[in-house]
Amino acid sequence: MVVSVCVGSSCHLKGSYDIIKKFEAIIQIRQLENKVKLCGAFCLGKCGEKVTVRIDDDFYFLSPEDDLDALIAEKLDRK
Repeated sequence: MVVSVCVGSSCHLKGSYDIIKKFEAIIQIRQLENKVKLCGAFCLGKCGEKVTVRIDDDFYFLSPEDDLDALIAEKLDRK
């Protein structure tokens, strides 16, 4: 699974680095280092009210307050 978090200026202002830190913690706690690749991406072209995150081919619009652990769990269950 590839998780790309937009770090463009708009998403940066909306908390993209907080989201990256939360994803890093989830990956470490769940020991998913061999299953999940986390990376930053410059503008994903879907600027809106929240941070744009692409997980494989699906786009999500998230804030640092969202339940990122549940999202990762859901995506892993589908595989």
